[in-house]
Amino acid sequence: MLAVHRPSSAVSDGDSLQIPTMVQKRFPSLSCDATAARFHTHEVGPNQCCSAVIQEISAPISTVWSVVRRFDNPQAYKHFLKSCSVIDGDGGNVGSLRQVHVVSGLPAASSTERLDILDDERHVISFSVVGGDHRLSNYRSVTTLHSSPVSGTVVVESYVVDVPPGNTKEETCDFVDVIVRCNLQSLAKIAEVSAAEGNKKMSM
Repeated sequence: MLAVHRPSSAVSDGDSLQIPTMVQKRFPSLSCDATAARFHTHEVGPNQCCSAVIQEISAPISTVWSVVRRFDNPQAYKHFLKSCSVIDGDGGNVGSLRQVHVVSGLPAASSTERLDILDDERHVISFSVVGGDHRLSNYRSVTTLHSSPVSGTVVVESYVVDVPPGNTKEETCDFVDVIVRCNLQSLAKIAEVSAAEGNKKMSM
């Protein structure tokens, strides 16, 4: 199951994005999850848009996190990226910088990104775009993982980004949502295959 939440298009300075009611109903544990409440509440400026995508994955949280936490290897599941190199830091500490190169066909060539949060205990990773050849200025993404008794893991990814000149908030969110949604669906396939292979080895 994958869900997308977007607040009203009438975004004014000081508005924020929070875990939506529909998600709380589908995933009751998120409604009282301090990590979700803390990290997916964003201040949104007057010329910014925000959204959140939620993905269920039939794999243990440890399996999913082992893929997501790799700031130095986002292309493992983000198939719109063709390469990544760490240009400052070791890729595992907050403040590390990476430069990613985007596959052809997208309105971007490269992006320089800073690791803002990497919390192995709470399963939280966040990065900000700080440079590059693209149109997503002041992009900030937060991804959190949550244990689910139904599926195994629930992944929540939210973001805030400036609306490029000539585009509307809806157009900007539509574009970014497609990328995030594809990334999380890819993550689900990779983690589920890895979990299945692990189970097979344990049963042998």
